[in-house]
Amino acid sequence: MTKEDTIEDSSAPLIEHLAELRNRLIWSVLAFVVAMLVAFPFAKTILGFLLLPIEKAMRDLGNPNPVMQYTAPQELLFTYFHISVVAGLALSFPIIAYQLWRFVAPGLYRSEKQAFLPFLIASPVLFLAGAAFAQYIVTPLAMAFFLGFADLPSMVSAALLQLQGLPAESAGSAPGEGIAIVFQGKVDQTLDISLKLIMAFGLCFQMPVLLTLMGKAGLATSAGLAGMRRYAIVVMLIVSAVVTPPDVMSMMILFSAIYPLYEVSILLIRRMEKRREADLRAEGLWDDETDGKAGDGAPETKA
Repeated sequence: MTKEDTIEDSSAPLIEHLAELRNRLIWSVLAFVVAMLVAFPFAKTILGFLLLPIEKAMRDLGNPNPVMQYTAPQELLFTYFHISVVAGLALSFPIIAYQLWRFVAPGLYRSEKQAFLPFLIASPVLFLAGAAFAQYIVTPLAMAFFLGFADLPSMVSAALLQLQGLPAESAGSAPGEGIAIVFQGKVDQTLDISLKLIMAFGLCFQMPVLLTLMGKAGLATSAGLAGMRRYAIVVMLIVSAVVTPPDVMSMMILFSAIYPLYEVSILLIRRMEKRREADLRAEGLWDDETDGKAGDGAPETKA
């Protein structure tokens, strides 16, 4: 073992480790509470930002003055509180991650720390990328689909009338006849859809980090992941159906986003394996009979 691969001298008794864990948890909770209090005055602004997709969808469908409603006196306050909790968690995440790192770092070799730090940076970046993808692409498409579906019968009737040579205006009901169906969106329900999509895409975008960490720990190989591709596709489709709203479009968009990440993970692990093989060959520790066969075995590997 090289001098750089020495664990920090911290052979503390169990009680000291528990005290250290308590202190780290206290700092994490304090950071979360402070961040939540800081975010609460901006909850209305954050809510307006999260409702931009449905506002745009309503304007595109001909509503010049979109309105959202709440039906209980406490509903809006609880909505603001919900937003402040999510925003507080996002703001305090760097401090919470730092406290976690300070707790586990003494038990890692220096080489392990250097290998682990890129994943700590990549994880929030990928989460933000997934959240932005949901906010700016998926949520507007979902809202336009849901709201536009209400006009589908009228559009079909108008198209049928045009095929018969009749004016499309006659597709509507005569004045005083029928019941007008109007969308009156609730703030909390619409916010739940937006936050659900943001969290779903943000977490699913963590796949390269998780799989690459497993590959670095020897729990997965590129050949094993490639051999299990058909099963992974089924699992990704199931996850996409569970974490998205109940429509095929959102499910397929999520699947189309995370499947390439699976392939990227295979490429990253394969590159890592080649680098590891080159290092072992340079040290004369690589055996083509055993190590090469283990690297080529697909399903029976440690994946």
